[in-house]
Amino acid sequence: MTIELDMPVVAEKKSVMKVHNFSAGPAILPPSVIEQAAAGVLNFNGTGLSVLEMSHRSKEIVAVVDEASALVKELIGLTDDYEVVWLTGGASTQFFLTAMNLLDESKTAAFVDTGTWAAKAIEAARSFGNVEVLASSKSTTYDHIPKGWSVPDHAEYLHITSNNTIYGTQYHWTPATDKPIVCDMSSDFLSRPIDFAKYGLIYAGAQKNIGPAGTTCVIIRKDMLGKVERKIPVMFDYRTFIKEKSMYNTPPVFPIYVSLLTMRWIKEVGGLEGMAAHNEKKAAILYNEIDQNPLFKGNVAQEDRSLMNVCFVMHNRDLEPEFAAIAKENGIQGIAGHRSVGGFRASIYNAMATESIQLLADLMHDFAERKG
Repeated sequence: MTIELDMPVVAEKKSVMKVHNFSAGPAILPPSVIEQAAAGVLNFNGTGLSVLEMSHRSKEIVAVVDEASALVKELIGLTDDYEVVWLTGGASTQFFLTAMNLLDESKTAAFVDTGTWAAKAIEAARSFGNVEVLASSKSTTYDHIPKGWSVPDHAEYLHITSNNTIYGTQYHWTPATDKPIVCDMSSDFLSRPIDFAKYGLIYAGAQKNIGPAGTTCVIIRKDMLGKVERKIPVMFDYRTFIKEKSMYNTPPVFPIYVSLLTMRWIKEVGGLEGMAAHNEKKAAILYNEIDQNPLFKGNVAQEDRSLMNVCFVMHNRDLEPEFAAIAKENGIQGIAGHRSVGGFRASIYNAMATESIQLLADLMHDFAERKG
């Protein structure tokens, strides 16, 4: 299935070089979504008010939040056993909120350490109960997803990070376990179909694939809650936001609105199946160039390569600044690798157009030819 996506927009109306935004986040959004969001900032749905200044209790904004939650469930195919809430604090806040809501002090949660964010989630959970790290790829600079581990019977749940933005690895399989899976899906949320029925709780910051920074979507299977003995502060209790439909306090209205617009766009271009087809096609363009180009090499095991964050370096690291300058001259921005890794990182989330990826691959090819 081929999907033609909107081309990246340029901030200025005058004739300027096209910008190809490979930022890891906040990241690229579909141009049509940005245009609709901009119109809503000026005049939301003909109300004469900006979406930025409307009461979150107004029927218009309540409808936005309700539709956003319903569309998450529709795209994923969730049953009524699950609830969707929109929270603040980013995915990093969920590192401790998941444990606070799900893990008693005497109980154990199982984790797999696949990168920086997984490690942070592990440390946050230690404040609320026992943590057992089943496997880690830290010793090899997180260059693969560990395999061959199993979840112990005494674990309350398994926590994984589905995609690792810094190192460029991604789960392409779902762990085989009868235990609920808790997943940080921030950087590949709504990018592909997954058997979500195997998950008990999913959380994702909006700023990678579905919206601007400022809100986090949390999907919770309701039977996961109400089992811990500790008293949970009202603002930290998932049940509070389920009961109030994300409206216990003022929600981040604009990020939720843009997320809604993006999910409408995902539905229009083929849903998660369409997204997966497009993401696989464009990632193949870049990985194929990396594999055949004598100057470049990938950072991670091929079977675990991310479809969202393509990380690579040059065999001769001294050439990297020169190539980075050429990329910038051609309108490519945001491909510098994370400061802890170096090299390059091309983040090619849902809204990234194939044209931008082809340009980067062509520049890599041309650079190799010039260098002999």
